[in-house]
Amino acid sequence: MITPIIHILGPGGAGKSTVGAILAKNLEWVGIDLDDYFMESSGDISSFINRHGYLAYANENLSRYHSVTRAATDPSVVVLSSGFMTYPPDIAPGYRNIRDAIEQHPFSVLLLPSFDIEECVEIIVDRQLQRQYLAADRKREEGRLRDRFPLFMTLRCKHFLSNLNPAQV
Repeated sequence: MITPIIHILGPGGAGKSTVGAILAKNLEWVGIDLDDYFMESSGDISSFINRHGYLAYANENLSRYHSVTRAATDPSVVVLSSGFMTYPPDIAPGYRNIRDAIEQHPFSVLLLPSFDIEECVEIIVDRQLQRQYLAADRKREEGRLRDRFPLFMTLRCKHFLSNLNPAQV
């Protein structure tokens, strides 16, 4: 039997971690936040990227995803990192297949606070700038989201608005 997994996708600041934790609790499933899992063993993500580069981070994150999903014996809610679905297709052997499988999985969901790019950018960037641990700047966050937004919108999974109370989402 295949262990049920819900994948929660979206940019940083979309509410993935909050909604994922609530959903896991309500379902009485295991909740796994890939960013938290990464930081438990490798420390701060920004520091890791500064030391080893983004491609090394992405490959390590893929490895962590494999570890988490292969070891899952209980139904789980897996919150993916914000860039997980936007890595370059050739980042690692098999990544394209993993991405396609997640995207087409019946329990994969994308969270965005708005399906309008301008409104989404405004909401997400404001949220990201409030996170002191990110040391984010507006221009970089806007650019990242503008680059990724079209990719998120074309994902073939269910899309949900996350601009409500997280418990309602």
